[in-house]
Formats: sequence, structure tokens, C-alpha cells
Amino acid sequence: MSRGAISAGDALSSPHHHVAAIQMNVRTALREAMVRLESENVPSAGLAAELLLLHVVQRDRTWKYAHPEAPLSGDQWQNYFALVARRAAGTPVQYLTGTQEFWGLEFEVTPEVLIPRPETEHVVEVALARLGDRTSKKLRVADVGTGSGCLAVALATELLQARIVATDVSAGALRVARRNAEKNRVSTRIDFLECDLLDAFADPRGSGAPEAASEFSAELKFDVIVSNPPYVALADAASLPREVRDHEPGVALFAGESGLDFYAPLIAQAEKLLARGGLLVLELGYNAADHVAALLSSEAWREAAIANDLAGIARVASAIRE
Repeated sequence: MSRGAISAGDALSSPHHHVAAIQMNVRTALREAMVRLESENVPSAGLAAELLLLHVVQRDRTWKYAHPEAPLSGDQWQNYFALVARRAAGTPVQYLTGTQEFWGLEFEVTPEVLIPRPETEHVVEVALARLGDRTSKKLRVADVGTGSGCLAVALATELLQARIVATDVSAGALRVARRNAEKNRVSTRIDFLECDLLDAFADPRGSGAPEAASEFSAELKFDVIVSNPPYVALADAASLPREVRDHEPGVALFAGESGLDFYAPLIAQAEKLLARGGLLVLELGYNAADHVAALLSSEAWREAAIANDLAGIARVASAIRE
């Protein structure tokens, strides 16, 4: 940078430089943003800088490559570097742009929901693989702890005859999930219920049970139950990346001191609520595979299996209700 040039950081912090004095194009803005993010040790700084810029200018990567000299307006660069500052302080890119892709679909994400991870797509893959030719049937599916709704919505796009129930303890998360179902045009086949795990169905006629659960027949059980439950140990909180620890909802992350608190009650409920031959598919946390495998070794289950993710880590447990 020449001696008389003004950096984005200088421009934003100095009262002596007017917006009109700033001449900034796409290439310069990206370079400035990368320097700022790298100075704060932000992982994948280049990608973050790019995604935030494309969000501000509402363009795609093709446009960026074709127009590196395109000028940014004063409002655009101010908005851009405000987002860069928030990312440098630890806020995840997805919460800044409000979007994340999952299963080839676009999802709204807010700080009320966990950001969908690529590894969670393995839950969908295992469910579809184990269902086989049953994917075209009229299935009754439950997604426990739906969060953004990524599993429920992804399954709804694949299981076209299925009726899906998605539960969560967070009313805020359910609002986001409903919007994602509407955005991806599957809202007419997903019911959203505020409850812990499948409690509303374990006692469907109990006081306070949601109306949809009260209509649930004891004879009409689920064919599929999937879940990406909280599975981070409280003891590991300090070692989490700041993006996760300080910004993602703790209720969607932590499962007691060991990180295993949700598996036993969820599997117990699935045992009661799955039809014979029904499928249970669970995402696994760190070191959860042995614990979950033991829970699925009872006579209530058959064909229990553990699937690894692309990194070779045990990621998904599944079993068939006997």
C-alpha cells in the first residue's frame, strides 16, 4: 500500500476521512479483509472474506472472478468491514450471512440454532440406505432435536410420501425450522412440536401435550426416528473453538459432563415408539460409539451398525426395532 493510501481499517476508525474519499474495489476489499482476519487467527480467512463480500454485494463467485475491479459503494464497504470485524471477533460466518447449505439445500441459520455440519449429512445417507425400497412408502418419521430443521427438511425432499414430526425444546429453533421447511417447500408434510426428545408422544394424552401429539394413536408408531442430539461434554467446553463455545446455542451442544446424557433416554423412547422393523439413526459424538452400541445390544434391537464419516470417525449409529 502506498504511503498516502487509506486502509479499510483506518477509514472505519478515523473521523478525518469521509466515505467519498475511499476508493475500494472487490480485489482491494478482499485483500484488506484477509489481512484483518488472519491477524486475528480466523480459520479459513480467505473463504470467510469471500463469503461475506458476496453476501454484501448479493453476487456469486462467478461475478467476483469476472469483476475484480468492480467498485464498492460507501454503504457496501462499510457494511462489509462491519461484518469482517464481527467475524474477527469470533462470530461464525453463517450467523453473519444467515445461511448454510445442507444436503444441497439452503437453510436459514440464526444464533438460536446449531449450524448444520456436513458430517450430519451421513445421518440422511444412512437412513436412506437402510430404508432401501421403502423410501417410496408412506412412512411416519420423527426428527428429534430438529434445530434448523436440516434433517427433517432433507428427509422430506427424499421421502416424498413421508409424514414427518420434528421436535425441539427451543421455540426459537422451531421458528427457524418452520421457515426452512417453507423455504424448501416441504412445510405441508412436517409438523413441528415443542417438547423434550419425544416426550409428547411418550405421553400423548398427558396434560400439556401438543394437539398433534394428542392425536397420535398408540397403535400408529413411527417407522423412522432420526436425531443429531447434543453430545458435547461440559468438561470439553473450554477446548471448543470460540466460534462454537461463545456463539452456538449451548442447549444444542452440551449433554452433561460426559456428553452422553441424551442417548439412553432417546433410545428408550425409540424402543417404545418405533414400529416393529422401524429404523433408528443417531449421530454420534466423540467417543460415543461404544456407549451407544451397548445400548443397542439389547434384545429390543437387531442389525445395529456404526458408520464412519469421511475422516474415519464413528459418526452414525443405526439399528432396527425387533
